[in-house]
Amino acid sequence: MKRTARTLFLALLFSVVAYGQGAAQTSVETVQFKSKLIGATLPYSVVLPTTYNIEGHGTLRYPVLYLLHGLAGHYDNWLSKTKLKDYAAAYQIIIVTPEGNDSWYTDSATVPTDKYESYIMQELIPDVESRYRTIKTREGRAIAGLSMGGYGALKFAVKYPNKFIFAASMSGALDAAVRTDANPKNVWSFLRPSILQTYGATDSPVRAANDLHKLFRELPAERIASLPFLYLDCGTEDGFLATNRELATILLERKIPHEFRELPGKHDWAYWDSEVQEVLRIAHRKLSTWQMPTKPMPPARRQTVSYSG
Repeated sequence: MKRTARTLFLALLFSVVAYGQGAAQTSVETVQFKSKLIGATLPYSVVLPTTYNIEGHGTLRYPVLYLLHGLAGHYDNWLSKTKLKDYAAAYQIIIVTPEGNDSWYTDSATVPTDKYESYIMQELIPDVESRYRTIKTREGRAIAGLSMGGYGALKFAVKYPNKFIFAASMSGALDAAVRTDANPKNVWSFLRPSILQTYGATDSPVRAANDLHKLFRELPAERIASLPFLYLDCGTEDGFLATNRELATILLERKIPHEFRELPGKHDWAYWDSEVQEVLRIAHRKLSTWQMPTKPMPPARRQTVSYSG
């Protein structure tokens, strides 16, 4: 307890010092991680806070936000397609962008080496925490993502609630595990190869174990209090709006603490560049209310629809 209090005190003191420096910049590193589970090199990028490498402050530890990419994307998308590096300068948070390929962040029903859920939990997080000065508790971890990554983030939240304090989905493809040729829905031709490879046959146990709506609908009541705070948003012109509304309704019915927003926008990078700013803002509050930003935080975006539980 004393050690935790001392860590928080040092973080607060250091953040106050950093607040006055203003001109500091975030830095980015790329780790070429060799996964034993998958048998391949899975790189991940790390956005380090402005204060991370300042000499003389090597004992300070930071919370981490794991930020997942979407289908047909890769680990570097968040940095190449948005201004994430600039937005991150306002917060004392380490941001990790992992490689997930087209895995749906799930252990595949058809490819034995495609164990991407196990990779995130058993290899990636431990590796990040061994390389960087992180807060190695639930209170120091958050996870978020777009589209496929939004599905992954909420799935990790409900399956591993002891690991994260906050989870967020932007334009989440939340119904992936129930998509079949008989139940194709929107953009099926694009989704079909990865979904069939990941989830297998219609009656596959992998589908049932990773059906996001089912996981939240059937979650035992006594486990609700253990969940991280959930955030999900979706554009009003997005084909995944219906499945996001469906999950938001389940969360409301189960009285699971969350926030759901419908905002003008499509399933594209213009929307995600805007919404990742809001995710960073909320993650900052949930991860570390004791920290100060290195510069004034931008105002919250106005939402068109919001549901909170």
